[in-house]
Amino acid sequence: MNTNLQAYRGSLLHFLADPAFSEHSHAWHEDGLLIVADGKVQAAGDYATLHATLPPGAVVHDYSGKLLMPGFIDTHIHYPQSDMIASPSEGLLPWLETYTFPTERQFEDTAHAADVADFFLDELLRCGTTTAMVYCTVHPQSVDAFFTASEQRGLRMVAGKVMMDRNCPEFLRDTAESGARDTEALIQRWHKRGRALYAITPRFAPTSTERQLQLAGELAAAYPDTFIQTHVSENEAECAWVRELFPNSRSYIDVYDSYGMLRPRAMYGHCIWLNECDRQRMAETQSAAAICPTSNLFLGSGLFDFERADDAGVLLSLATDVGGGTSFSMLQTMNEAYKVARLKGSYLPALRMFYLATLGAARSMQLEGTIGNFTAGAEADFIVVDPQATPLLQRRTARRESLEELLFALALLGDDRAIAATYSAGRQVHVRETT
Repeated sequence: MNTNLQAYRGSLLHFLADPAFSEHSHAWHEDGLLIVADGKVQAAGDYATLHATLPPGAVVHDYSGKLLMPGFIDTHIHYPQSDMIASPSEGLLPWLETYTFPTERQFEDTAHAADVADFFLDELLRCGTTTAMVYCTVHPQSVDAFFTASEQRGLRMVAGKVMMDRNCPEFLRDTAESGARDTEALIQRWHKRGRALYAITPRFAPTSTERQLQLAGELAAAYPDTFIQTHVSENEAECAWVRELFPNSRSYIDVYDSYGMLRPRAMYGHCIWLNECDRQRMAETQSAAAICPTSNLFLGSGLFDFERADDAGVLLSLATDVGGGTSFSMLQTMNEAYKVARLKGSYLPALRMFYLATLGAARSMQLEGTIGNFTAGAEADFIVVDPQATPLLQRRTARRESLEELLFALALLGDDRAIAATYSAGRQVHVRETT
């Protein structure tokens, strides 16, 4: 008997395809069983069928009345900004100057970075997020602190040192050469060590010289299984600034394209003010968009166009973008994404929102089969979602007449309280406190 085998009973949901393009997008088992061994999914399906396959004496954890689903994946978030979330400002650029840069300066202190990393990761797990693409600061020690904390918890995380060598305070500035040198050393130290993955991270085009972007692109070519993460077309004032700084580029995203940074595993935050050619290039290169609705609303940046992105075939995912974003919760992020879509004339079903926060994100990151659903052999990162977590949720979900209604209520009314437990590689890493 495999003593590492564990089984979990509850309503089971995971995705097989994008609900926007497939009628057979998901697997739903009202009374389901998830079987985990050695940190991997062994099987997922109906309880009545799978229970008979369990060896004698196997432990079954009973989560009847709750949903078991893959852990949420947040594709764009800044851990150093945890302490400045909900800081008032008139827009993106003054917000950076007034709050972001002074806050990030503190991460030259390794002890401070470690303290924030611990809080940040615990907050993610409390909200049911088991994987994130994370921006650190310009300081290499901020990356070391983050990955050390992540490794201690056994988490699948992607992170990188911010690269910026102009248009930022001197105390946060690297050089093109030092930024590339530090990045390569961090890649060699952390990429694919345990469950850590590295992201080459130029902050955004205005804070990097052409030489820095060139070296970032060369690193991306030299290490093709690393990730790239940056910002693009978030804010109209920012886009105008990019046109001034890069007058020979066709568009903002063309700046990155010219340095070889459109490729699989490249994640672009925001993507609001793109044109059709931009979207086509993203689709052709399998570059992905991280949609950040709470941040975009908070900073007044604009509304993401789901319909045009889907028409072009762009890979999509949802992200919190803390600290411009106003919640660590992917459920709260779905809530705002739904409203953004309505304001742009689109409609996001709940199934699509949960897809974008799980398998859609894994596909955007080229990690399908590793995380994002319950296919056999995938890493057993999963959450237990409680539809009765609050009196209002309990009352509304008791009247649901379909899976879509259940998920929609969770997306519109849920938050961290709806996450009863979080598991990473089959190990419980969070359990909700009850009074």
